[in-house]
Amino acid sequence: MSAALWPYQTPGIPDHLFERLPGIPMSQRELRLLLISHLQIKADAVVWDIGAGTGTISVEVGLLCPKSQIFAVERDEEVAGLIQRNCDRFNVTNVTVIAGSAPACLSKLTATPDCVCIEGGRDIRAILQATWLRLGSKGRVVATAYSLENLYTISEQMSELQARNVAVVQSAINRLETRGNHQVFVAVDPTFILSGEKFV
Repeated sequence: MSAALWPYQTPGIPDHLFERLPGIPMSQRELRLLLISHLQIKADAVVWDIGAGTGTISVEVGLLCPKSQIFAVERDEEVAGLIQRNCDRFNVTNVTVIAGSAPACLSKLTATPDCVCIEGGRDIRAILQATWLRLGSKGRVVATAYSLENLYTISEQMSELQARNVAVVQSAINRLETRGNHQVFVAVDPTFILSGEKFV
């Protein structure tokens, strides 16, 4: 790990240590911890991070599992550059950044994924279908939903794909922040995390 920025062996890098771009979403620290735990990553896993945004999941996984291969997929080239810069900030060398729209760009990825994290995408149903076809036996898919519509779509698609050991968690996180002369608890936007396994 980069001793200057994060000299620890635990996940949970503070949000402010990542470079950001205006309007580009970032999985916040506490949500990252939940996502990573649901991925159940082995030391030498192949991980796809689709809709990687700022690249926080890819960076955290890259630091935790230096023998793993992580592919961070992001449709916007400028944002893909941001992911690479964040990898460089933390000296993460096992992340490959793919600039392209999923699911079309997934054909560029030749390694069979052990787990897939889906944090975004315009057609979540098509992305789930495409990743499921590529997923290895006993592989895992973890997806986030920020609306009831996406929650329903992901849940329905996992059922159609006959995912096993499906789990759904809703985050309820509050952070202590200073507002003027007072310290108040501020809610982080609630997020649904859905996970399932493939058995063939």
